[in-house]
Parts: sequence; structure tokens; C-alpha cells
Amino acid sequence: MDNINSSSSNSDNSDVNYSIYISGVGGQGIIKTSVIIGEAAMLEGYDVVMSEIHGMSQRGGSVSTELKIGNFKSSIVEENKADLILAFEPIEVLRGLDKANKDTALIFNTFPIVPSTLTQTGETYPDIGDIIKNLKDNFDSVYPVEGNGLAKDAGSILSLNMVLLGACVANDSFPLSKETVETAMKHNLAPKFHEMNLKAIENGYNAIKDSL
Repeated sequence: MDNINSSSSNSDNSDVNYSIYISGVGGQGIIKTSVIIGEAAMLEGYDVVMSEIHGMSQRGGSVSTELKIGNFKSSIVEENKADLILAFEPIEVLRGLDKANKDTALIFNTFPIVPSTLTQTGETYPDIGDIIKNLKDNFDSVYPVEGNGLAKDAGSILSLNMVLLGACVANDSFPLSKETVETAMKHNLAPKFHEMNLKAIENGYNAIKDSL
């Protein structure tokens, strides 16, 4: 694990302590999502620490980042201490459950990316409905999102990460405002993609609000 960012604001804002575990498959924009959350947190006056794990990202393997907003010394999210697990793929939310407790918000894309190793061994991918049911049986805040469809509606599957970030913002426990996240997005993505990504954030936000 490489510590890629450790930044602090000049603010005395210490009201929030919030731990986020983000996971997905290489190429889905996991790192960029973390950077945007980190910048949004600093814009609101919070301290931020963030790490990344590259894993096998260049071969489509798992990628994860851990990010803490508030008064933390280490970026590592301890066991059962995550406030939010954001997964870009259903299996990835399962990989992160050791970080979760009953109150952790679990937000995840429902579109599966079947590992090549699974098809090579003749095994089958778990049923998505079963994954959702098992999670809802064991956790209080489970939010499956049809992220791929919402990203395409916004203009491109490449906006998937902003759909899922919009879903995070809609969760009442998330400490950052939609407006600040949108500002941070504009600072980190090319202007020609702003309109699409604003729609993607809105699509993800509405998907969660409509489900409450």
C-alpha cells in the first residue's frame, strides 16, 4: 500500500470523523473518485488522509482505496470501522465486508464483471439478487445502484464513478454536500465532460433518494 496523499486544511473543523473504503476493478475510475472526495472534503474545511492499493489494476484486477475525513493519523480503515463502503462491482462489496459493521452504508453497482479465472474454472458468478438479499439481511443500510444504466443515460459508461459518487452524496450520513462534490469534480475532470458528469451525479443522487 502506498500513501498517495495526506493533506490537511487550515480549519479547526473537527466535527466529522468518517471512514470510506472504495473498491472496484481496474479502469473503473476508483482512484479519481477518491481524489474528488478528498478535494471536496478539503474544500469544506476537513482534514483528509488517503491511500491506494493498485493490486492487479492493469489486468482488470481489484483496486481499492481507503480514505478518512476528519482527525485521523492513518489512512487505513480498521476492521468493522468503515462508515461507507463504495463498490463499483457486486463482488467487490463482499470483499470489503470485513471493514463493515451493521451501520455501515453499503453502496454498490449491481452490474457484474465476471473474472476470467471464474470462467476458466467453470465456476459461476453469484446471483445478484442473492447478494442483495444476504446483505439486506445482515446490514441496515444497503443501497444497490444500477450504475451502468444510469451512466449510459448520462452520456457514457465512463461516468459510472460519478453516478456512484452521486449515490454517496444522497446518503444522509455522507458528510459532504452535492454542491461541493460537483465543484471538486469540475476541478479534476476536463470541462468538455462536466455536463455529462453533472448528470451522472444527479442520476446517482436521485436513484438513492427515490429508494428511501
